[in-house]
Amino acid sequence: MNGLRVMIVGAITVLGLASCAAEGPDRGEMTPSVASRQQVLPSSLPPMKAFASSRTETPTRPNSEIASDFLDLSFMLESGRSLPVLSRFEGPVTLAVRGPATAATEADLDRLIDRLRAEAGIDIRRATGTGGGAAPASITVEVIEKRELQRLVPHAACFVAPNVSSWDEYRLSRRSGRTDWTRLTTRERMAVFLPGDVSPQEIRDCLHEEIAQALGPVNDLYRLPDSVFNDDNFHTVLTGFDMLILRAYYAPELASGMTRDAVAARLPALLARLNPAGGDGTPHPQSQTPEAWKMAIETALSGTGTSAARRVAAQRAVDLARANAWHDTRLAFSLFAQGRLNLGVNSDIALAAFREAEAIYEARPATRLQAAHMGVQLAAHALAMGNAETAIRITESHLPAVMRAENAALLATLLMIKAEALNHLGRDGEAQLVRLDSLGWARYGFGSDAEVSARLHEIAAIAPGYRS
Repeated sequence: MNGLRVMIVGAITVLGLASCAAEGPDRGEMTPSVASRQQVLPSSLPPMKAFASSRTETPTRPNSEIASDFLDLSFMLESGRSLPVLSRFEGPVTLAVRGPATAATEADLDRLIDRLRAEAGIDIRRATGTGGGAAPASITVEVIEKRELQRLVPHAACFVAPNVSSWDEYRLSRRSGRTDWTRLTTRERMAVFLPGDVSPQEIRDCLHEEIAQALGPVNDLYRLPDSVFNDDNFHTVLTGFDMLILRAYYAPELASGMTRDAVAARLPALLARLNPAGGDGTPHPQSQTPEAWKMAIETALSGTGTSAARRVAAQRAVDLARANAWHDTRLAFSLFAQGRLNLGVNSDIALAAFREAEAIYEARPATRLQAAHMGVQLAAHALAMGNAETAIRITESHLPAVMRAENAALLATLLMIKAEALNHLGRDGEAQLVRLDSLGWARYGFGSDAEVSARLHEIAAIAPGYRS
């Protein structure tokens, strides 16, 4: 279960930092130039765009690190409880969909299944003959209303549960030992529950993470820079690292019921076979993330409590990261939280936090996507200050990483900022083309026409009210 996904997907918030820095008219009032641009917006939005192919990059970290990650992912729960043995499906895996899935969801699911077969080597396919007295599928994806899902599990965007095949079955057994992950030795039935009334991108993100957890590890680790198995949720489609973990999970050297020590003994040779460029696969212990930091970051990003209390929690996360001498994704994520919570409150703190986080993320190829999440804030600030060329430079530097990560919401936002910057420079023809491109991606990333329009107007309101 992942309770932070909604916040991070919705974290592409740029107006706070920009309005904090901007001078002149109230940013809530539409200036004449913004109004004139609105008049030339298309009367109907262009068709929704979708990603057609994935370019998965091979992990660059050593196998010794990956082995430790595999063990911590596979033998721990997010709650901190230990799992006594490895559990997986033994034999072919079938998958069925229940509920009102859209054509976009079906297409994204087929792409995911194809990737799991090709990249992770898992024998997974759509179930046939699921009606009547047919045996339930190995994995059932049930699409329900977001309101109904969160009535039962308030902070979850979507989640997976063992030993059930329907929402009704889960409701009846969710507090029993039947759905206790620690009692699993072999996986036979899993159910993924996701909302159908959110954007296509949010549904796709849920499919990737929750089906991956239905098949393999159910833990998340904040230290991972290149994985969906990380509660920061920057990566939302399965990465090369994730596919390597799943390929190892279903390798013939391993089997359900094996203990952590037994798996650890097999991993060096197994990873050397699957990832020969990674070198020695003897597990190298990684620094554990203390509960105090986890509590601080989760308080900061929980969406509950006062804004002041959440800013204090973010500062505590930054302080703990520095005290532990971290220079990795955990420090950067702490700074990201600090920057977000100071949007519209203290632009100096927010800007400093985003800039330091961007520098940490930019230093590693595996975290260029995370750097783009910082870059969108900095590009918006540059636009608000009238530094259009800087805004364009920042957006263009991050577009390749965002395309590779298939994050349409972030891609659309960067393109909208670029379009406004081009307008500011008087390059109206180029701006209109970029804006139209952004709208196609926005329909996938944000969903409804109203959400797309709201994001477009938000970016327009950031731009200076006159052309230099």
